[in-house]
Amino acid sequence: MDDETTQPHAKSICILGGGAMGTACSIVLSEKPTNSIRLWVRNPVFASHIAETRENTRLLPGVRIPRSVAVTSDQRRALAGADIVLVCVPTRAIRDSLGSLLEHIPTSSLMVSAVKGIEVETLVRPSEIIQDVLGSRSVVALGGPCHAEEAAVGKPATVVAASDDSAATEIVQRTFSNRHFRVYSSSDLRGVELAGALKNVIAIAAGIGDGLEFGDNAKSALITRGLAEMVRFGTAMGVNAQTFYGLAGIGDLIATCGSRHSRNRRVGELLGRGTTLAEIQESMQAVAEGVYTAKSIYAIASQQNVDMPIARAVHDVLFEGKSPSQATEELMLRPLKQE
Repeated sequence: MDDETTQPHAKSICILGGGAMGTACSIVLSEKPTNSIRLWVRNPVFASHIAETRENTRLLPGVRIPRSVAVTSDQRRALAGADIVLVCVPTRAIRDSLGSLLEHIPTSSLMVSAVKGIEVETLVRPSEIIQDVLGSRSVVALGGPCHAEEAAVGKPATVVAASDDSAATEIVQRTFSNRHFRVYSSSDLRGVELAGALKNVIAIAAGIGDGLEFGDNAKSALITRGLAEMVRFGTAMGVNAQTFYGLAGIGDLIATCGSRHSRNRRVGELLGRGTTLAEIQESMQAVAEGVYTAKSIYAIASQQNVDMPIARAVHDVLFEGKSPSQATEELMLRPLKQE
Protein backbone atom coordinates (compact mmCIF):
# COMPACT_ATOMS: atom_id res chain seq x y z
CA MET A 1 0.00 0.00 0.00
CA ASP A 2 1.35 3.45 -0.97
CA ASP A 3 2.43 5.79 1.81
CA GLU A 4 0.34 8.95 1.45
CA THR A 5 3.35 11.09 2.34
CA THR A 6 5.11 9.97 -0.86
CA GLN A 7 2.21 11.04 -3.09
CA PRO A 8 1.68 14.47 -4.72
CA HIS A 9 0.22 16.72 -2.05
CA ALA A 10 -0.15 20.50 -2.14
CA LYS A 11 0.43 22.30 1.15
CA SER A 12 -0.07 26.02 0.52
CA ILE A 13 -3.65 26.78 -0.48
CA CYS A 14 -5.34 30.10 -1.17
CA ILE A 15 -9.14 30.14 -1.25
CA LEU A 16 -10.70 33.01 -3.18
CA GLY A 17 -14.06 34.06 -1.77
CA GLY A 18 -15.49 34.58 1.70
CA GLY A 19 -18.88 33.07 0.93
CA ALA A 20 -20.35 29.91 2.41
CA MET A 21 -18.45 27.54 0.11
CA GLY A 22 -15.12 29.31 0.48
CA THR A 23 -15.50 29.29 4.24
CA ALA A 24 -16.51 25.62 4.29
CA CYS A 25 -13.57 24.64 2.08
CA SER A 26 -11.16 26.45 4.39
CA ILE A 27 -12.45 24.35 7.29
CA VAL A 28 -12.35 21.08 5.32
CA LEU A 29 -8.82 21.71 4.10
CA SER A 30 -7.58 22.78 7.52
CA GLU A 31 -8.25 19.31 8.92
CA LYS A 32 -4.87 18.23 7.52
CA PRO A 33 -2.23 19.94 9.67
CA THR A 34 0.22 19.86 6.75
CA ASN A 35 -2.02 22.25 4.79
CA SER A 36 -1.42 25.99 5.09
CA ILE A 37 -4.76 27.72 4.38
CA ARG A 38 -5.38 31.34 3.50
CA LEU A 39 -8.92 32.58 2.92
CA TRP A 40 -9.03 35.71 0.76
CA VAL A 41 -12.06 37.93 1.38
CA ARG A 42 -12.40 40.95 -0.89
CA ASN A 43 -14.07 43.26 1.65
CA PRO A 44 -11.44 44.32 4.25
CA VAL A 45 -14.05 45.01 6.94
CA PHE A 46 -15.69 41.61 6.51
CA ALA A 47 -12.28 39.91 6.35
CA SER A 48 -11.30 41.52 9.66
CA HIS A 49 -14.61 40.50 11.21
CA ILE A 50 -14.13 36.85 10.21
CA ALA A 51 -10.50 36.87 11.34
CA GLU A 52 -11.40 38.27 14.75
CA THR A 53 -14.58 36.31 15.46
CA ARG A 54 -13.49 33.11 13.64
CA GLU A 55 -17.00 32.91 12.24
CA ASN A 56 -18.75 33.82 8.99
CA THR A 57 -21.75 35.21 10.83
CA ARG A 58 -23.51 36.25 7.63
CA LEU A 59 -23.55 32.91 5.82
CA LEU A 60 -22.42 30.18 8.24
CA PRO A 61 -23.43 31.43 11.69
CA GLY A 62 -22.33 29.27 14.55
CA VAL A 63 -19.62 27.45 12.57
CA ARG A 64 -16.14 27.88 14.01
CA ILE A 65 -13.24 28.61 11.64
CA PRO A 66 -9.96 27.15 12.99
CA ARG A 67 -7.21 29.55 14.02
CA SER A 68 -4.93 27.83 11.53
CA VAL A 69 -6.92 29.45 8.68
CA ALA A 70 -5.46 32.87 7.88
CA VAL A 71 -8.22 35.26 6.78
CA THR A 72 -7.12 38.32 4.85
CA SER A 73 -8.10 40.88 2.20
CA ASP A 74 -4.42 41.42 1.34
CA GLN A 75 -3.95 40.03 -2.16
CA ARG A 76 -0.20 39.56 -1.97
CA ARG A 77 -0.31 37.86 1.41
CA ALA A 78 -3.14 35.55 0.38
CA LEU A 79 -1.54 34.32 -2.83
CA ALA A 80 2.19 34.32 -2.09
CA GLY A 81 3.62 30.88 -2.84
CA ALA A 82 0.23 29.23 -3.28
CA ASP A 83 0.45 25.67 -4.59
CA ILE A 84 -3.32 25.64 -5.13
CA VAL A 85 -5.70 28.53 -5.77
CA LEU A 86 -9.30 27.48 -5.11
CA VAL A 87 -11.89 29.72 -6.78
CA CYS A 88 -15.09 30.03 -4.72
CA VAL A 89 -16.66 33.20 -6.11
CA PRO A 90 -19.89 33.36 -8.17
CA THR A 91 -19.56 32.70 -11.90
CA ARG A 92 -20.26 36.30 -12.82
CA ALA A 93 -17.47 37.49 -10.48
CA ILE A 94 -14.68 35.14 -11.62
CA ARG A 95 -13.38 37.30 -14.47
CA ASP A 96 -13.16 40.53 -12.46
CA SER A 97 -11.81 38.83 -9.34
CA LEU A 98 -9.01 37.01 -11.15
CA GLY A 99 -8.26 40.11 -13.20
CA SER A 100 -7.69 42.14 -10.05
CA LEU A 101 -5.49 39.39 -8.58
CA LEU A 102 -3.61 38.53 -11.75
CA GLU A 103 -0.20 39.92 -10.79
CA HIS A 104 -0.23 38.03 -7.49
CA ILE A 105 -1.25 34.55 -8.71
CA PRO A 106 1.88 32.40 -9.09
CA THR A 107 2.31 30.92 -12.57
CA SER A 108 2.93 27.55 -10.91
CA SER A 109 -0.34 27.53 -8.95
CA LEU A 110 -2.80 24.75 -9.70
CA MET A 111 -6.20 26.37 -10.27
CA VAL A 112 -9.25 24.62 -8.81
CA SER A 113 -12.85 25.72 -9.35
CA ALA A 114 -15.72 25.04 -6.96
CA VAL A 115 -18.02 27.22 -9.09
CA LYS A 116 -21.16 25.83 -10.75
CA GLY A 117 -22.49 28.03 -13.51
CA ILE A 118 -22.06 29.34 -17.05
CA GLU A 119 -21.10 32.92 -17.82
CA VAL A 120 -24.10 34.71 -19.33
CA GLU A 121 -22.21 37.05 -21.66
CA THR A 122 -19.84 34.47 -23.17
CA LEU A 123 -21.62 31.15 -22.48
CA VAL A 124 -18.37 29.61 -21.23
CA ARG A 125 -17.70 27.43 -18.19
CA PRO A 126 -15.76 28.48 -15.06
CA SER A 127 -12.59 26.63 -16.10
CA GLU A 128 -12.69 28.41 -19.45
CA ILE A 129 -13.04 31.80 -17.75
CA ILE A 130 -10.03 30.99 -15.57
CA GLN A 131 -7.95 29.99 -18.58
CA ASP A 132 -9.12 33.04 -20.52
CA VAL A 133 -7.88 35.35 -17.75
CA LEU A 134 -4.73 33.48 -16.69
CA GLY A 135 -3.70 31.83 -19.92
CA SER A 136 -3.27 28.15 -20.67
CA ARG A 137 -2.87 26.10 -17.49
CA SER A 138 -4.43 23.06 -15.85
CA VAL A 139 -7.75 23.62 -14.08
CA VAL A 140 -9.53 21.11 -11.86
CA ALA A 141 -13.28 21.42 -11.29
CA LEU A 142 -15.01 20.10 -8.19
CA GLY A 143 -18.55 18.76 -8.62
CA GLY A 144 -21.07 16.72 -6.71
CA PRO A 145 -23.40 17.12 -3.72
CA CYS A 146 -21.66 19.38 -1.21
CA HIS A 147 -23.73 21.88 0.74
CA ALA A 148 -21.40 24.21 2.61
CA GLU A 149 -23.61 24.10 5.71
CA GLU A 150 -22.97 20.36 6.09
CA ALA A 151 -19.35 20.09 4.93
CA ALA A 152 -18.32 22.90 7.28
CA VAL A 153 -19.41 20.94 10.36
CA GLY A 154 -17.79 17.68 9.32
CA LYS A 155 -20.80 15.82 7.94
CA PRO A 156 -19.69 13.26 5.33
CA ALA A 157 -19.53 14.54 1.75
CA THR A 158 -18.31 12.95 -1.45
CA VAL A 159 -17.39 14.92 -4.56
CA VAL A 160 -15.60 14.46 -7.87
CA ALA A 161 -12.52 16.30 -9.12
CA ALA A 162 -12.32 16.59 -12.89
CA SER A 163 -9.55 17.71 -15.21
CA ASP A 164 -7.84 16.92 -18.49
CA ASP A 165 -4.67 16.63 -16.42
CA SER A 166 -4.67 13.41 -14.38
CA ALA A 167 -1.69 14.50 -12.27
CA ALA A 168 -3.52 17.67 -11.26
CA THR A 169 -6.60 15.65 -10.35
CA GLU A 170 -4.54 13.36 -8.16
CA ILE A 171 -3.07 16.33 -6.29
CA VAL A 172 -6.56 17.65 -5.58
CA GLN A 173 -7.79 14.24 -4.50
CA ARG A 174 -5.02 13.82 -1.94
CA THR A 175 -5.12 17.43 -0.76
CA PHE A 176 -8.87 17.60 -0.17
CA SER A 177 -9.69 14.07 1.01
CA ASN A 178 -9.98 13.37 4.71
CA ARG A 179 -12.10 11.26 7.08
CA HIS A 180 -15.18 13.42 6.36
CA PHE A 181 -14.54 14.40 2.75
CA ARG A 182 -13.97 11.88 -0.06
CA VAL A 183 -12.88 12.88 -3.56
CA TYR A 184 -13.26 10.76 -6.70
CA SER A 185 -11.51 11.60 -9.97
CA SER A 186 -12.77 12.14 -13.50
CA SER A 187 -11.24 13.13 -16.83
CA ASP A 188 -14.53 14.69 -18.02
CA LEU A 189 -13.95 18.32 -17.06
CA ARG A 190 -16.61 19.67 -19.41
CA GLY A 191 -19.21 17.12 -18.31
CA VAL A 192 -18.70 17.76 -14.59
CA GLU A 193 -18.98 21.53 -15.07
CA LEU A 194 -22.06 21.30 -17.28
CA ALA A 195 -23.76 18.94 -14.83
CA GLY A 196 -23.09 21.37 -11.98
CA ALA A 197 -24.59 24.23 -13.93
CA LEU A 198 -27.62 22.40 -15.27
CA LYS A 199 -28.74 20.90 -11.94
CA ASN A 200 -29.20 24.39 -10.49
CA VAL A 201 -31.78 25.25 -13.14
CA ILE A 202 -33.68 22.01 -12.55
CA ALA A 203 -33.56 22.73 -8.80
CA ILE A 204 -35.39 26.02 -9.36
CA ALA A 205 -38.13 24.03 -11.11
CA ALA A 206 -38.25 21.61 -8.17
CA GLY A 207 -38.60 24.55 -5.80
CA ILE A 208 -41.45 25.98 -7.85
CA GLY A 209 -43.22 22.67 -7.35
CA ASP A 210 -42.63 22.95 -3.62
CA GLY A 211 -44.03 26.47 -3.59
CA LEU A 212 -47.12 25.28 -5.43
CA GLU A 213 -47.37 22.29 -3.05
CA PHE A 214 -47.33 19.72 -5.82
CA GLY A 215 -46.01 16.93 -3.59
CA ASP A 216 -43.64 14.00 -3.91
CA ASN A 217 -44.98 12.48 -7.12
CA ALA A 218 -44.35 15.68 -9.03
CA LYS A 219 -40.89 16.22 -7.58
CA SER A 220 -39.81 12.66 -8.35
CA ALA A 221 -40.96 13.04 -11.94
CA LEU A 222 -39.34 16.45 -12.20
CA ILE A 223 -35.96 15.13 -11.05
CA THR A 224 -36.17 12.16 -13.41
CA ARG A 225 -37.14 14.21 -16.45
CA GLY A 226 -34.71 16.93 -15.42
CA LEU A 227 -31.90 14.38 -15.52
CA ALA A 228 -33.05 13.36 -19.01
CA GLU A 229 -32.70 17.00 -20.08
CA MET A 230 -29.25 17.22 -18.55
CA VAL A 231 -28.11 14.10 -20.42
CA ARG A 232 -29.62 15.39 -23.66
CA PHE A 233 -27.83 18.70 -23.29
CA GLY A 234 -24.53 17.07 -22.36
CA THR A 235 -24.68 14.67 -25.28
CA ALA A 236 -25.28 17.58 -27.65
CA MET A 237 -22.18 19.26 -26.17
CA GLY A 238 -20.12 16.13 -26.85
CA VAL A 239 -19.53 15.01 -23.27
CA ASN A 240 -19.75 11.54 -21.74
CA ALA A 241 -23.38 10.93 -20.78
CA GLN A 242 -22.19 8.63 -17.98
CA THR A 243 -20.92 11.67 -16.09
CA PHE A 244 -24.51 12.77 -15.54
CA TYR A 245 -25.29 9.49 -13.77
CA GLY A 246 -22.53 10.12 -11.23
CA LEU A 247 -21.88 12.49 -8.34
CA ALA A 248 -21.74 15.65 -10.47
CA GLY A 249 -25.03 14.81 -12.15
CA ILE A 250 -27.74 12.80 -10.41
CA GLY A 251 -25.92 13.06 -7.07
CA ASP A 252 -25.86 16.84 -7.02
CA LEU A 253 -29.29 17.03 -8.65
CA ILE A 254 -30.94 15.07 -5.82
CA ALA A 255 -29.25 17.17 -3.14
CA THR A 256 -30.02 20.50 -4.79
CA CYS A 257 -33.65 19.69 -5.58
CA GLY A 258 -34.45 18.42 -2.12
CA SER A 259 -32.38 20.25 0.45
CA ARG A 260 -33.39 23.11 2.72
CA HIS A 261 -29.84 24.40 2.20
CA SER A 262 -30.31 24.80 -1.57
CA ARG A 263 -30.57 28.46 -2.56
CA ASN A 264 -31.74 27.50 -6.05
CA ARG A 265 -34.56 25.35 -4.71
CA ARG A 266 -35.47 28.18 -2.35
CA VAL A 267 -35.69 30.67 -5.23
CA GLY A 268 -38.12 28.35 -6.98
CA GLU A 269 -40.18 27.83 -3.86
CA LEU A 270 -40.59 31.57 -3.38
CA LEU A 271 -41.51 32.01 -7.04
CA GLY A 272 -44.13 29.30 -6.63
CA ARG A 273 -45.59 31.21 -3.69
CA GLY A 274 -45.91 34.37 -5.75
CA THR A 275 -42.80 36.33 -4.74
CA THR A 276 -41.17 38.25 -7.57
CA LEU A 277 -37.61 37.56 -8.68
CA ALA A 278 -36.57 41.10 -7.73
CA GLU A 279 -37.94 40.63 -4.22
CA ILE A 280 -36.21 37.26 -3.89
CA GLN A 281 -32.82 38.56 -4.99
CA GLU A 282 -33.07 41.53 -2.68
CA SER A 283 -33.75 39.28 0.31
CA MET A 284 -31.00 36.70 -0.35
CA GLN A 285 -27.54 37.12 1.13
CA ALA A 286 -25.87 34.78 -1.37
CA VAL A 287 -26.07 34.18 -5.10
CA ALA A 288 -28.36 31.48 -6.53
CA GLU A 289 -26.32 30.49 -9.59
CA GLY A 290 -29.30 28.87 -11.32
CA VAL A 291 -30.97 32.23 -11.95
CA TYR A 292 -28.14 33.40 -14.19
CA THR A 293 -27.42 29.93 -15.57
CA ALA A 294 -31.04 29.67 -16.77
CA LYS A 295 -30.27 32.45 -19.25
CA SER A 296 -27.09 30.73 -20.43
CA ILE A 297 -28.69 27.29 -20.82
CA TYR A 298 -31.64 28.78 -22.68
CA ALA A 299 -29.28 30.55 -25.11
CA ILE A 300 -27.11 27.48 -25.74
CA ALA A 301 -30.09 25.14 -26.11
CA SER A 302 -31.65 27.53 -28.61
CA GLN A 303 -28.42 27.75 -30.61
CA GLN A 304 -27.88 23.97 -30.60
CA ASN A 305 -31.57 23.10 -31.04
CA VAL A 306 -31.64 20.98 -27.86
CA ASP A 307 -35.09 20.22 -26.45
CA MET A 308 -35.09 21.50 -22.84
CA PRO A 309 -38.73 21.99 -21.80
CA ILE A 310 -38.08 22.23 -18.05
CA ALA A 311 -35.15 24.60 -18.41
CA ARG A 312 -37.14 26.67 -20.89
CA ALA A 313 -40.07 26.87 -18.47
CA VAL A 314 -37.76 28.07 -15.69
CA HIS A 315 -36.32 30.70 -18.01
CA ASP A 316 -39.78 31.93 -18.95
CA VAL A 317 -40.88 32.18 -15.32
CA LEU A 318 -37.72 34.05 -14.36
CA PHE A 319 -37.42 36.41 -17.30
CA GLU A 320 -40.56 36.37 -19.44
CA GLY A 321 -43.22 36.98 -16.81
CA LYS A 322 -44.86 33.59 -17.17
CA SER A 323 -46.64 32.41 -14.04
CA PRO A 324 -45.43 29.18 -12.39
CA SER A 325 -48.91 27.68 -12.78
CA GLN A 326 -49.04 28.45 -16.49
CA ALA A 327 -45.54 27.06 -17.06
CA THR A 328 -46.48 23.87 -15.24
CA GLU A 329 -49.68 23.42 -17.23
CA GLU A 330 -47.82 23.87 -20.49
CA LEU A 331 -45.28 21.23 -19.45
CA MET A 332 -48.05 18.76 -18.58
CA LEU A 333 -49.98 19.36 -21.79
CA ARG A 334 -47.07 18.90 -24.22
CA PRO A 335 -47.57 16.23 -26.93
CA LEU A 336 -47.43 12.73 -25.48
CA LYS A 337 -44.43 10.55 -26.32
CA GLN A 338 -42.36 7.54 -25.26
CA GLU A 339 -40.06 7.90 -22.28
